[in-house]
Amino acid sequence: MEKFKKILDIATQQDRLGFGAVALVTAGGEQIFSSAIFSCPCNELNFLYGLVFLLVPALALLLLGYILSKKTWKTLTGVCQHRAGWCLHWRRLIVVCTALFQVSNTALVAPASWIAVALINGKYYECAMTGTNVSVYNKLLCGDKDSGVRCQRELYRLPCGTGSSVPQADRQDVLLTLKAQSQILGWLLVAAVMLSSLLLTCVARCTSPISYLQLRFWRAYATEENNLLDSYTTQHAKQLAERNIKSFFNKTPPENIITPSNNDWEKVSTLYRFSTTDNYYSTLHRAVEDWQEADNGMMRLASVKTQEPSDHTPAVLSFVDEGRV
Repeated sequence: MEKFKKILDIATQQDRLGFGAVALVTAGGEQIFSSAIFSCPCNELNFLYGLVFLLVPALALLLLGYILSKKTWKTLTGVCQHRAGWCLHWRRLIVVCTALFQVSNTALVAPASWIAVALINGKYYECAMTGTNVSVYNKLLCGDKDSGVRCQRELYRLPCGTGSSVPQADRQDVLLTLKAQSQILGWLLVAAVMLSSLLLTCVARCTSPISYLQLRFWRAYATEENNLLDSYTTQHAKQLAERNIKSFFNKTPPENIITPSNNDWEKVSTLYRFSTTDNYYSTLHRAVEDWQEADNGMMRLASVKTQEPSDHTPAVLSFVDEGRV
């Protein structure tokens, strides 16, 4: 779990190299899994057994990707406590859907890698398809050989190579056909994922409201802010806990430690809403500037703030709310 969290953290804070790391780790895990654990039963459970090994680990990786994503919980925490009709507000609904779409882009890397590598390997597909009860497919698979009838009747035994009266040459032909089908599907999936990723990246960059260098600066700022926020939050919580413990055991009045209010936490915990009229780089940046503006009692001149910031967060700025898992 800890190793997967570290890899996912790289993927959420770095560029496409992080996604490559996730794919490589998942591919290595699949190879170990298929060689050490998987064993086709060669009976009527072939189809279910092969399908479970192909899809269930991918589903588990997908759910784990959602669970370990900071943006998932940043989007969902407190949603049910908002005023009535919050979820029906179309602008806010777009924000939530956009955030979940961005989370899915990261969460889908590991399951897609698992399915692609498993299909290229061919073991799961081979086991599953020899357990199908579709007579047309089984007949097509066994062909017009003399052993065709026996092949269809004993198809589920072919992956194990024992307990079957089908000639070895015919058995190898069927298994090679299944492996070829599996590998074709695997490479098609790899091509589809790569192409869709390229298209989404191109669309995001072409519609980016900011320049390339500002985007690099913004990404660096978001990373540093999250690191410092985690460190300072831990430090401040430790100071507050020490004060309370000292006051409890020594029976002395507690020292005055300023802690953000519920409203302050709410402001910095919401998803970042980008607007080209602002010079804000995060919700924390916006909150600090707003507090400074309130203290001065006048509007800021350096950074003009709109009265109703845009509820749109471009995909190119998805890193702002990622932070650490």
